[in-house]
This record gives sequence, structure tokens and C-alpha cells, in this order.
Amino acid sequence: ALSTQRPATAALSPAPLGSCSGITVTMRFRPCIDIHQGQVKQIVGGTLKDEGEGPVTNFAAAQPSSYFAQRYRDDGLTGGHVVLLGATPESRAAALEALRAYPGGLQVGGGVTAENACEYLDAGASHVIVTSHVFHGGSLDRERLAALVAAVGREKLVLDLSCRRVAGSGEDGTRPKYKVVTDRWQKWTDLEVCEETLRDLAQHCDEFLVHGVDVEGLQSGIEEPLVELLATSPIPVTYAGGVRSLEDMELIRRLGQDKVDATIGSALDIFGGQLPYAEVLRWHAEQPSAKPQKTD
Repeated sequence: ALSTQRPATAALSPAPLGSCSGITVTMRFRPCIDIHQGQVKQIVGGTLKDEGEGPVTNFAAAQPSSYFAQRYRDDGLTGGHVVLLGATPESRAAALEALRAYPGGLQVGGGVTAENACEYLDAGASHVIVTSHVFHGGSLDRERLAALVAAVGREKLVLDLSCRRVAGSGEDGTRPKYKVVTDRWQKWTDLEVCEETLRDLAQHCDEFLVHGVDVEGLQSGIEEPLVELLATSPIPVTYAGGVRSLEDMELIRRLGQDKVDATIGSALDIFGGQLPYAEVLRWHAEQPSAKPQKTD
């Protein structure tokens, strides 16, 4: 039987980016495997719905999830994420297949709870990614968050703060406001993604994953104010949404002050797009490695 509890770890104070154990931080590419109804797909984020027609699909892979996991493993890419776009039995099986193909190399999210998180960790996930489970009635449920931390340990938890722009915000020239959306990005919450929220929640997790849902899957450019905001995070953060070129990656580097990692989905040729995966790999390899800095 799979375990349902891991040893609780003491609360940790997050170390500032760029100074953790004398390690310099540089932006990097994080790969992804999105799974819908058991199949690796790339979809338009804002079209996921429980009722009516299915989501707008940019790409559906013929290969299994393990194919992409093995490719990322062979290419030395770490910290990528497997996201279940609906935690059906078929999608759960496909996620577990990917994790077993690349033990310790991938995070997993989508339908993760305190009760099933350890199943994914035991299958090889480096972290579990959680959003909907820690919200109740449109608000952050701190009791559920504490239960997750107790179950898996803060160092194994990624909080997904995927969000949408609040209508009308930013029209006066100020930075737009963003609020977290849950349940396959259909339900709004009252939690604003801001510097205060990032600093607060950083005490309870190891990383953040943030999709700019309004541009996810559109290949129309990134949500620039959101990337600027994410640069204030005191822990590692990965942005996803709208990346279509290496120029967009460089824009994320500049706006994110070299602190915000990025994912590319629909734009990659391995997912039916125009951006060669091989070029992204070369770009990634050219980034300065995080190396210990000498201290006097």
C-alpha cells in the first residue's frame, strides 16, 4: 500500500533569490507535459470547461507521456511539470507513467490533495503542485495548506498561483491586478497575486508555478506586468503563458530580472508549433550555470 503521510518538517524561512547557500540564480527553461483525458495535449487555457464543448486543442500527441519525460531526462532538463487538465483515471495513469520515466526530474499537479500527494512522490515526482485543494469557497484555506505541508513537507510543495487579469484593472496606467483562478481555471478566487501574497505563501512552499491564463496557449506574447510582479518572489517561480519565441524568453529574463523561469508549450515544434525545441535547448545550454560563489 502507498503511504499517505511523510515525516513533517519544521517550518523554514525562505532564503532570498540569488543568495541561497551562496548560489547565484539565473533564468532557465522548464519543460512541461500537459495531460488531458490521458493524452499529452496543448490547449488554450481559457477554454477548459466542465460543461459544453471541450477545450480548444492546439496539439494532441501520438506519443505517450513517457516519451516526453524520457526526452527531457536525456536532454538534462530538470524542474519541469506534468499538469493534469482534469484528474481522470486515464490522466492519472499517464502522469504516473511520466514520473516513473524520469524519477526526480518532474513536478506534478492537477487534482493533488493531502490524501494522494504521496502517491505521486512515491512514483518519482520531485514536488507536487497544488491549487484548487487549498482553496474553499473562493478563499485560501490555510488549514488545508497546513495539512499538505504536514503530509509532504514544505520542500516538496509547489503552489500554483495561476491567475487572470481583473477586468478594468491597469487602465489608468497602473499595474493590472491578477487573481488566482482554480478548478481548471474556471473559478475566480479572492486571492490577489501581489508581492505581499508571494512573500506570505513562500513560507509554506518551495516554489511557485504561475500560468497567465488569459494568454495561455494563444502564442500571442507574454503577460508582461505579471512577469514583472513575479520577480518580487523570494523563492523560485516559473511563468507559463503566451511564450512564442526566444525573444519572448529574453523579455521574461529582462522583466523578471533573471529570477523568473519560463515554460514553453504550444509554440514548440514537438507540440506542433514553429519554435524548434533544439533551439530552445541551445538557448538553455548557453545560460550561465548556477555555481557556488566564493566568499572571503
